[in-house]
Amino acid sequence: MSRSARELPVWVDAGLIPFLNLAAAFLVTGILILIIGESPVESVKIMLTGAFGYGEGVGYTLFYTTNFIFTGLAFAVALHAGLFNIGTEGQAYIGGLGVASVCLALGGFPMPIVILLAIIASALFGAAWAFLPAYLQAKRGSHIVITTIMFNFIAAALMVYLLVNVLSPAGSMQPETRTFDESARVPLMHDFLAGLGMVIARSPLNLSFFWALICAGLVQVLIWHTKLGYELRVLGANPEAAVYAGMKPDRLIVTAMLISGGLAGFMALNEVMGSQNRLVLEFTSGYGFVGIAVALMGRSRPVGIILAALLFGALYQGGADLAFEKPAITRQMIVIIQGLVILFAGALEHMFRPQITRIFARRNPQLRGA
Repeated sequence: MSRSARELPVWVDAGLIPFLNLAAAFLVTGILILIIGESPVESVKIMLTGAFGYGEGVGYTLFYTTNFIFTGLAFAVALHAGLFNIGTEGQAYIGGLGVASVCLALGGFPMPIVILLAIIASALFGAAWAFLPAYLQAKRGSHIVITTIMFNFIAAALMVYLLVNVLSPAGSMQPETRTFDESARVPLMHDFLAGLGMVIARSPLNLSFFWALICAGLVQVLIWHTKLGYELRVLGANPEAAVYAGMKPDRLIVTAMLISGGLAGFMALNEVMGSQNRLVLEFTSGYGFVGIAVALMGRSRPVGIILAALLFGALYQGGADLAFEKPAITRQMIVIIQGLVILFAGALEHMFRPQITRIFARRNPQLRGA
């Protein structure tokens, strides 16, 4: 991280700059909507109403948010160690294999036991898929970006083979497993709250949402309140200093990637065990790649990641309603809107930073020359 990024006030680095990036993305989006003959103001109203204006919409928004929290946290942990883990998509995919293995084998067992074992399996399978790229980076110098991207393709090919030839029920033509037993499903939020006397709209939102928030808290503690977290941040900021301080970069690289892969694997709890109730092809739906933008927009901090994940959850759900209400704004246009947010939050993340730094340099001489 640059000196200016370190010395700018936190509210500027984690609040103002992301807001300006987001505003720029929506400004460009508004221009595109005007070009196709629709009203940007009305479109924004439809998206907000679709995401937060009724119970089912809120449920879907938080459902998508859960996926983005897991993948955002996964990328952020690796990023703190200076690693670009582009393989969260594949790690989440293989995490789904771990979840399905538990659910298929232990259907009929008490639900708390199945859920606990599924959590463990999703983390182990996701971490296992991250191990070899981590080892190659640590021991052979293979670039983590290249290896994790390739492992995404390998995971996709492996899942096609398993779902077509191994895991699909006999006589089935669908590349998917059988449906899990009732005891092998994460309870849906509306069912869980109904047992407590609270009535909310039906949606795929399930108790995985709470686990995502718990994981965000655990990552906060890990990165900023433990020795391991300090070592990961030192490695990411200055590998030479880490070596000079007696740290072991090879061990830290593998450890960071294992944690990252485990967090990515948790995404399968929400999709496979909480919504689909079976293992299907391409259940990850690009959530792993969006998690990169979520982590960057959230400055790799859990609170920021939660807020950025909520934004993208709203874009997914609100965008679906917008495409339904405005036929001229197709699903492809919604993807463009999401892509613009990713572009300005990720690739153009430093677009406004030099100007903001110069403004604050006039008030704080320490920032001059940053």
